[in-house]
Amino acid sequence: MSSPLDRLIQELSRLPGVGEKTATRLAFFILRSPKDYAERLSQSIVEVVSRIHCCSLCQNFTESDPCAICANPARNGSLLLVVEGPQEMRSIEQGGSYRGLYHILHGALSPLDRIGPDELKIKELLNRVSASPPREIILATNTNVEGEATALYLIKLLKPLGVKVSRIASGIPVGGDLEYVDSATLQRAIEGRREV
Repeated sequence: MSSPLDRLIQELSRLPGVGEKTATRLAFFILRSPKDYAERLSQSIVEVVSRIHCCSLCQNFTESDPCAICANPARNGSLLLVVEGPQEMRSIEQGGSYRGLYHILHGALSPLDRIGPDELKIKELLNRVSASPPREIILATNTNVEGEATALYLIKLLKPLGVKVSRIASGIPVGGDLEYVDSATLQRAIEGRREV
C-alpha cells in the first residue's frame, strides 16, 4: 500500500506537463506549506469541479449559463470566433481587441489520438449557427496539422450554411526578424499579405 505522499505525487504527475520530478517538488511544497494552504488548495479543486460547467452557447467553462461573454449585450453577436480551447479564448480576451462572441471546440481533430468530430463541440456549433446565423465565422484553430485539419473540416460543414467563413491570419510575429523565421511561416505571411 502506498503512502499518502506517494499517492499525491502520483496524482500530481497525471497533470499535463507535470512529470514525476515536478510532481515530487509540488508535493513537498504542499507538505511544507501551512495546513490551511493545503485545505484551500483542495477546496478550490473541489469547487471548480462541482461549480464549473460548459456554457450552453459557447461551450466555455463558466459558473453561470449563459456565460458572462454570451450574456453581454455589448458584444457583437454577428461575429463568431471558433477556437480549440478555453485557453485560446482567454488569450484573445486579454488582448482586448475582439468584441464578438466565441465557440469553443474543446480540442482539434486528431485521428492518431482518436479524437474525431464526435469528441469535439462541432454539433453544438452547427446547431448554434443554424439557429442564429452570424454574419461571419472566424476560424482560429492552431496552425499545426490538427488545427489545420479541423479548420478544413469546419469549412466544409459551414460553407453550405451560407455564412461567411474566414481564417485568422498567420505569419511573422511583431518584432520578429525575417532571417529567423521558418520557410512555412514566411510563405504564409507572403500569401496572407494585404493591401496598404
